[in-house]
Amino acid sequence: MSAPTHPEVKELNPVDFIQLQEYIEYCRLKVKDVLREFDADGRLARHRHGECINEEGFRLFLKTYLEVEDFPVDLCQRLFCSFQNSEPTQEDSAKEVFLKDVSCYFSLLEDGQPRDKLEFAFKLYDRDGNGVLDSSEVDRIIAQMMHAAEYLGWDVSELRPVLKDMMTAIDADSSGTVSLEEWVEGGMNNVPLLVLLGLKTAYLPAHCGGLKPQTGLCRWVWPLQQCQGLPLGLFLATNGHLKPGVHGFSPLTVAACFFSVLLAMCHGMTQKDGQHLWKMKHFNRPVYCNVCQSMLLGLRKQGLCCTCCKYTVHGRCANRNPAPCTRTYVKSKKETGVPTHDWVSGNCDSRKCEKCQKKIKSLQGLTGKHCVWCHTMRHDECADQEPTECTCGPLRDHILPPWAIYPVIKERPNNVKNGSSGSADDSELNTTPDGQVLQISPVPNTHPLLVFVNLKSGGKQGERVLHKFQYLLNPRQVHNLSNGGPAPGLSFFRNLQDYRILVCGGDGTVGWILDAIDKANLLVRPPVAVLPLGTGNDLARCLRWGGGYDGEDLSRILKEIEGSSQVLMDRWTVQVIPDENQEKGDPVPYEIINNYFSIGVDASIAHRFHTMREKHPQKFNSRMKNKLWYFEFATSETISASCKKLSESLTIECCGTPLDLSSLSLEGIAVLNIPSMHGGSNLWGETKKCEAKGMTSQKEPDVIVDPEVLKVTSQDLSDRRLEVVGLEGAMEMGQIYTGLKSAVRLAKTSQITIRVKKALPMQIDGEPWMQPPCTIHITHKNQASMLMAPQGKSAGFFNYK
Repeated sequence: MSAPTHPEVKELNPVDFIQLQEYIEYCRLKVKDVLREFDADGRLARHRHGECINEEGFRLFLKTYLEVEDFPVDLCQRLFCSFQNSEPTQEDSAKEVFLKDVSCYFSLLEDGQPRDKLEFAFKLYDRDGNGVLDSSEVDRIIAQMMHAAEYLGWDVSELRPVLKDMMTAIDADSSGTVSLEEWVEGGMNNVPLLVLLGLKTAYLPAHCGGLKPQTGLCRWVWPLQQCQGLPLGLFLATNGHLKPGVHGFSPLTVAACFFSVLLAMCHGMTQKDGQHLWKMKHFNRPVYCNVCQSMLLGLRKQGLCCTCCKYTVHGRCANRNPAPCTRTYVKSKKETGVPTHDWVSGNCDSRKCEKCQKKIKSLQGLTGKHCVWCHTMRHDECADQEPTECTCGPLRDHILPPWAIYPVIKERPNNVKNGSSGSADDSELNTTPDGQVLQISPVPNTHPLLVFVNLKSGGKQGERVLHKFQYLLNPRQVHNLSNGGPAPGLSFFRNLQDYRILVCGGDGTVGWILDAIDKANLLVRPPVAVLPLGTGNDLARCLRWGGGYDGEDLSRILKEIEGSSQVLMDRWTVQVIPDENQEKGDPVPYEIINNYFSIGVDASIAHRFHTMREKHPQKFNSRMKNKLWYFEFATSETISASCKKLSESLTIECCGTPLDLSSLSLEGIAVLNIPSMHGGSNLWGETKKCEAKGMTSQKEPDVIVDPEVLKVTSQDLSDRRLEVVGLEGAMEMGQIYTGLKSAVRLAKTSQITIRVKKALPMQIDGEPWMQPPCTIHITHKNQASMLMAPQGKSAGFFNYK
């Protein structure tokens, strides 16, 4: 790396990368969108000189991509310096960086499919555009990897030849150049490259200890693992912050540990049966290693425990060929329907044997066995007795046991073979290592559960929930939405006639899944339950699943899903048509309304909150902090009253009937589909059952605007109607939240047209934006099948109790 242009600017450090990741986590634009601004007709074209951009262009790249006005100047300078060429040929070159290097680096941090990222990275590094990577272009990729290693504080003197060997292995035909096909094929099986492309995983499969020294990278790691007894769990034990010297290992050993983890992750991506998903764990009772059978000792995290089967080992024993993890499917269709226990030995101390009902006593070693699927425990001698058939225990209704999944040889479509379609990614997670496609033959009289987990929701709640469900259910039922979104899971279950979906995340995650169900053209639209993570969660509140997950026993939640009832929920299409000759505003976040749409005071508060969170994500890392910030913005909005006299700025028509707002002093308008907004506010208010009885026997008209009739009209998720209410100000919103009053009921309608005369803040399902003058049409789209929790699951003041 060259000397920085600013002598006072320090080197990048790990804190910088953490801060940058936090910014990127909240940005909505893609790198490819920002690159268009540097084209000849783009607004940033003047900052581009050939293949390079100057420092001001780099600053504007960050500002546009991250959508922040006050990105830290010192961090911007350090980032700019880090991209500079190591051998500048002229003085001015030190003040410019290659746009391809910048865009490639940031694209690597974005979520997406590995194949897409590999193709995008190939185009960026193919500087001459000839369709192959020559030696100079390959050297640039190696420099990128070296750069990452340098910031980990490693001695990289021995890394370059290893990385060179790795890139040489990708050149399958030994032609001296790497084609796009070789790049994609080699990259999909090359974890260091995939890690640079932004893929994340916390899992360390057990079989990494048995790697064969096939490539240069393996040759480099293999002797260190075998000769020095390097515990692969150490990297995870330090949460990825293993440092040379601090933990007693040389820089080369630390590097070996890191790449061992990466190689192990590579093998884990195939999701082959028999591979453990290790997680460092603290045990508060005596636990014994399943490999060496001695006790795990230590004050904190004493060893590794498999997420799926609870097989437990010392960190040093993970490399000693432990028994394979439980199977997740059978090898042929003939084996389906044959339920058998999958026993794991040990760590059943003080539990009761399911067979003889006697206590399982500790013998200072591995004691007893537990079944992975029914979770029953038995003495060693009782495990071999009848009955040998596994019932899958209390969660039988939800589980897809291995004897319900089998592989078939299936002809792949041409577009999948060529790797040119997203459908290839949809099926990769549902195939065996030898290319067979997994199919489901469900256990009769069950309702298999398909679980989607958003790891970004609720801090670290998503990760904990993911691990727990991987143990309670078949791991193939549990999908991390960061790995390809919902498509792989929906594709795997698409031929089933009777199954349920559980979405673990916020309201936005639920909307994502409902959209994916629409686009998947499924034979049957499965009902959807919600495990709310994070804050808000208005839809989950309405369906009685509560406002947030507080660490409850997931087995109990699964039993509640089993006893839940199906309800239909209306979904609405929103079309925003800007007025002619108006400046382009912020992008509209959604085209579908699941919860609510609003204009004015509440959207203004949400927009301020959203803008501040994008600028300073580190200030919004807890539920309590978020509430305090929201209170501050609500207070400032009360003082400023930025949306005063809203009726002068818009008109509303409900099924062609205009609403008269002239006599009302409103600062906001809300269009409601569900009886919850802003994390539990019931804007429509309660309607007494005795008052509503007279309306139930009559067919409801398309529009109701009569105030007397509106008084006795209740909300319904599935009545194909929207409720329109007026908000008098931020102070009144606080009163509504505490239940002291409700908003002004304006109408109940099946269709709405809103014409806005000036720029106003708006929001859809909690996602705000600023909208210039426009016309908004809201019409009914369809109905989604949802699951409502049994009575008593969640207290609240909604009609569904």
